[in-house]
Amino acid sequence: MAHAPTLTQVAEIPNSATIGLLGDNPLALLKHPEARTGKPAKMTSRGLSVSYANKPALHDVDLDIPVNRVTALIGPSGCGKTTYIRCLNRMNDIIDTCRVEGSVTHDGEDIYAPDQDVVRLRTRVGMVFQKPNPFPKSIYDNTAYGPRIHGMTGSRDEERALVLDSLRRAGLLDEVRDRLDAPGTSLSGGQQQRLCIARAIAVRPEVILMDEPCSALDPIATARIEELIAALKQDYTIVIVTHSMQQARRLSDKTAFFHLGRLVEQGNTEDVFEAPQDGRTRDYVMGRIG
Repeated sequence: MAHAPTLTQVAEIPNSATIGLLGDNPLALLKHPEARTGKPAKMTSRGLSVSYANKPALHDVDLDIPVNRVTALIGPSGCGKTTYIRCLNRMNDIIDTCRVEGSVTHDGEDIYAPDQDVVRLRTRVGMVFQKPNPFPKSIYDNTAYGPRIHGMTGSRDEERALVLDSLRRAGLLDEVRDRLDAPGTSLSGGQQQRLCIARAIAVRPEVILMDEPCSALDPIATARIEELIAALKQDYTIVIVTHSMQQARRLSDKTAFFHLGRLVEQGNTEDVFEAPQDGRTRDYVMGRIG
């Protein structure tokens, strides 16, 4: 059961403009903590519901994704985490039986508007999948693929500079500088995942979605990816799905807990783990369910 806001929490209401946006109900400020912290939302969902072949997968999800922060989505398998992030760049569009209701915005723009350019959206909101999936091409061509198909560079020198910068940002350049022509599939699992991150970065996205990016990696490779994510949030907004409570606590600034297709609780990561407001959240982070 959610508790009433304390006087301290109510006093943290930043200004009358925020009250105007959220109404005079302080509970709205607890539901959307960015209103208190002043961090703007890069993406939002309101009343987001998803079904596959008329079978509900998500129910009425309201969630804000703060800019230049890491937001972790946690919850048991099958609770809707992956379905949710696939709504953020419309990956669910490729599933014929999928029906999406509600709204999702990016910088205030409705990404499900009829005139939305989905290809452009997916360059702005990139995705890294659970299992590394480098193309059967060289390390260089893997990284250059997106910029080439989108016509982002005007010369070979400009393309090479973009490739090298993307590999550098992904923490991979020093390891592959002398073998850029080698197949991407020749890299180790952790290196392949960083190559996929470089490929995503190369098209200059604003948001990076990561669906359990470390689940197929060993502890050393996982540590490298986590270090990379912590560094990347200076330039990108990141949403990560993870089954690891330790990883969510280490990496994220905000945590959202999903259960049976519903968003149960969201807030600053420390608050969600140390003082959860819902018993289901408490049971999950303490390992009693899931």
